[in-house]
Amino acid sequence: MKVLIVLTSHAELGDTGKKTGFWVEEFAAPYYTLSDAGVDITIASPKGGQPPIDPSSESPDAQTKATKRFYEDKELQEKLSKSKKLSEIKAEDYDAVFYPGGHGPLWDLANDKDSINLIEKFYAQGKPLALVCHAPAALAKVKDSEGEPLVKGKKVTGFTNSEEKAVQLTDIVPFLVEDKLKELGGNYSKADDWQSYVLKDGLLITGQNPASSEGAAEELLKMLKK
Repeated sequence: MKVLIVLTSHAELGDTGKKTGFWVEEFAAPYYTLSDAGVDITIASPKGGQPPIDPSSESPDAQTKATKRFYEDKELQEKLSKSKKLSEIKAEDYDAVFYPGGHGPLWDLANDKDSINLIEKFYAQGKPLALVCHAPAALAKVKDSEGEPLVKGKKVTGFTNSEEKAVQLTDIVPFLVEDKLKELGGNYSKADDWQSYVLKDGLLITGQNPASSEGAAEELLKMLKK
């Protein structure tokens, strides 16, 4: 089984002068959930090389068993620093794709042509897609074979407006994930803030927040084993 993990290459948090990127837990937990089950994982990002890490995800209160394992895993850190360029990736080489969040995807993956094209191909090839937290932003411009938004009519979740308000970034982000998924016709639902919440609709798996990343990966693993 081969799974592609796609990370953001975007490091600037709007005009704040602060940094963003991907959320460590949302990468580490799915990575280990899948790799421990024998899945062969490739890491890619729009620019390739070292994807930026969201500094907030390195704060003490954001740490989990998976993040602690990641910080001690020199081999994975080395692999991460050499992520492949998305433009060089072919959907047919993989069985599924996983998109971790962090605020970065709101800026680059939401608009990245290679990412959009890749998701459309994975879906057309009948392969599962999992996106967590802010990563469902990568679906913003993705269409199905009929030219409709991929999320239209599907059960989806993602970072909530109230969670965005709690981290005080509502006015900084280019759009709110909850609002965008609803606007595209997605059947959006959510759990309480910061609780694990994962939805599956056909090939599409979405998770609400960092706490949902492991659950989304477990759901993906179930689909791969079918």
